[in-house]
Amino acid sequence: MIITFGRPYRMKTHSVSKIKWRNVILLLVLVLLIVFLVYYFFFRHAAGDGRGKPGMDLATPVHSGVARQADVPEYLSALGTVVANATVTVTSRVDGQLMAVYFTEGQQVAKGQLLAQIDPRSYQATLEQYQGSLAQNQALLKSAQLTLARYKTLYAQDSLARQDLDTQTATVGQYLGAIKADQAQIDAAKLDLEYARITAPLSGRAGLRLVDPGNMVHSSDTTGIVTITQTQPIAATFSVPQVYLQTLLQALRQGNGLPATAIDQDGVTVLAQGKLNFISNQIDSDTGSIKLKAIFDNKDERLYPNQFVNIRLQTGTLAKATVIPAQALQLSSDGDFVYIIKPDNTVARQAVKTGPTFGDDMQAILSGVAPDDRVVTEGIDRLKTGSKVSVVNSAPVGTAAPVPEKARDAAGSPEHKAIQNKSVTAQ
Repeated sequence: MIITFGRPYRMKTHSVSKIKWRNVILLLVLVLLIVFLVYYFFFRHAAGDGRGKPGMDLATPVHSGVARQADVPEYLSALGTVVANATVTVTSRVDGQLMAVYFTEGQQVAKGQLLAQIDPRSYQATLEQYQGSLAQNQALLKSAQLTLARYKTLYAQDSLARQDLDTQTATVGQYLGAIKADQAQIDAAKLDLEYARITAPLSGRAGLRLVDPGNMVHSSDTTGIVTITQTQPIAATFSVPQVYLQTLLQALRQGNGLPATAIDQDGVTVLAQGKLNFISNQIDSDTGSIKLKAIFDNKDERLYPNQFVNIRLQTGTLAKATVIPAQALQLSSDGDFVYIIKPDNTVARQAVKTGPTFGDDMQAILSGVAPDDRVVTEGIDRLKTGSKVSVVNSAPVGTAAPVPEKARDAAGSPEHKAIQNKSVTAQ
């Protein structure tokens, strides 16, 4: 009994001891692995960016740009609506049957072009009637004038009474009046014949035909035959806050048309260039805005009546303003700021006051940055005041790239593919 139960008991004690040592070894290996990972990912990674061991001062690589001076245009942006410069409903000025139509719907027509023909036969007959009456009265006038000449001779010989001479003189005058009346009727008949040929009163694009040939038309009709809209030139109306009223008035009073640019509804493509030439004579009391109208040549007809567009109006120019690359400007809860690179390659955070955008990638700075200052454009995330930096692309001070030609254009060039941010007059 003792031998049978003793062996299993000694074997169980040996197995438990072996398992304990195995767990201890695994635990030690795990601790060593954790220590190694902490050392590798913390100390070495921190040392790589200069934030590991105390006393290390490794420079952060950054890209930079140089501030420079330029004349920066100031813009107002508003949503506008394209309107036809003139719209005319072509109606008949005489009564008659519409015989033919000589235009195609949607066709570009020229001023004076024949559009339609009304039956002219009745007006031609009336004209001939008045011409016959004129010929008759002209013959009677000639006879009366000859008789008057004889009467004057007889009266001079004291062979005719004064009353007969006066009567004949009045007869001549009567026929002269009849001839003038006949001539006026002839002119009116010719005008009716001219009105029977309906022509375009202005150049523009014809709309849909409102009356078909064969119908009777009357001078009292209000529907008309067709509507013509003038699209070359074309206008765009828009409104701006009344605070800019005096700025606009001063420019217009001096005879300086303000350049205006029409941009598509998405704010991407420049459609046309024009000028502001009209300002409303009163302020809208409901919105506190003033209504404006700009005119565009629209040679390529990229603007169409009732089209919605973005209008960018140049109101002035900031002369010799300081400009920096737009990517250098940073936003925070404290306001706008940039990092300026000092001569010792350390950076300082500098608060700035911004102006209008300039070109596609430049930003005007009203205060906080001086010309020739170097500013950080990339690698800003890990910087703070006093951080050491290594500039990898810095251009020599004062050798910045030339100002883009399109940015200097006061009205904005057609190459611009993005609408500028709303710019305000420098305060």
